[in-house]
Amino acid sequence: MVSLKVYGTGCAKCNRLEANADAAARALGLDYTLEKITDRAAITDAGILITPALTVDGVVKVSGKAPSAEELQGVLKTA
Repeated sequence: MVSLKVYGTGCAKCNRLEANADAAARALGLDYTLEKITDRAAITDAGILITPALTVDGVVKVSGKAPSAEELQGVLKTA
């Protein structure tokens, strides 16, 4: 099972990254969990410097932007 985590404070860009990550994972037929982390201390503890950010199995794959679902499919395929 792939663990996806979206880090952000709840801004529009953060919400878009969450929706696009979910859509990308569904389109690829992945067995995954998706968690949204909004606590600033947890974001900092994870080593995230710029939000929104996406980690795949604990590895930061996206930071500071909200790629489209199609772009995220490429990220998830290589994960």
